[in-house]
Amino acid sequence: MWGGGRLPQGSPADSKSRPTAQTAQTAQTAHTVLGSPGLISYILYNRRVKIANTPIARSTPMKPRLGHRTLSSAIVEQLRRDILDGTHAAGAQLRQDALAASFQVSRIPVREALFQLEAEGLVLIEPHKGAIVSAFSLEEIDDVFDLRVLLEPRLLASSAPRLTADDFTEISALDAEFTAAIAMQDVAQWGQLNARFHQALYRHARQPRTLAIVTALLQTSDRFTRLQMNRAPALTRAESEHRRLLRLCQDGKVAPACDYLVAHIEKVRQDLHRLLRRSARAAAAAPASAPAPTRKPS
Repeated sequence: MWGGGRLPQGSPADSKSRPTAQTAQTAQTAHTVLGSPGLISYILYNRRVKIANTPIARSTPMKPRLGHRTLSSAIVEQLRRDILDGTHAAGAQLRQDALAASFQVSRIPVREALFQLEAEGLVLIEPHKGAIVSAFSLEEIDDVFDLRVLLEPRLLASSAPRLTADDFTEISALDAEFTAAIAMQDVAQWGQLNARFHQALYRHARQPRTLAIVTALLQTSDRFTRLQMNRAPALTRAESEHRRLLRLCQDGKVAPACDYLVAHIEKVRQDLHRLLRRSARAAAAAPASAPAPTRKPS
């Protein structure tokens, strides 16, 4: 509590700190209404500080508040775990009101979390239905990856000998972007940067129809890639395998690069198989009528 009409310690004592006619009028009004000399002094002091700092305030951007965003991120992490371990099975509807009640929050952070999960490929947001857990089948995955294993080495064999120093500089920059996206947990970028890395390696292939097919396959694989890379070991391996593949191409070792590319694609397929089987086992073991737990993200 300020007392005796004194300004807070450290207040300016020069002429710039003296009350103006406007602040004196404010003081008189405040004294009449509030009847507290200490509070009046506090108001006057803050008014002068505000006036003195106005140019600085206008030139300095305010930092965003993090509390709400952190809450949304916590919901994303929990829902991601629930989807990957089968708590929310493929095709299940994720209702915003039910989730908000479960997490004891408003719908706003829940809505933001669902948009993030859609960017990761784990959720589909459909008109009039809301958020639906994405369905992944082994047959769909095998169909895509069988074609990738068949076609991508063919493109690399044709393109790698024609890659220039400028091409390798650009591909290295894409690899650096990929690493940065991993460090920043920018999940939405993982699949896109992975596809751009592969496409850059194949750019000089002289099979335009094959290249068009593979481009479509990489777009289809985007959500598979983000699902597979939601685990730390997969992220670390993807970084090292991209660098190894790039180095083989830079060294002119085209045949070993093609073999390594096949192994790289097959490891992603194997990871996806394990994830889906584990999710299926968890869903089968879960009680059919178990109520949703009430929890609030920390």
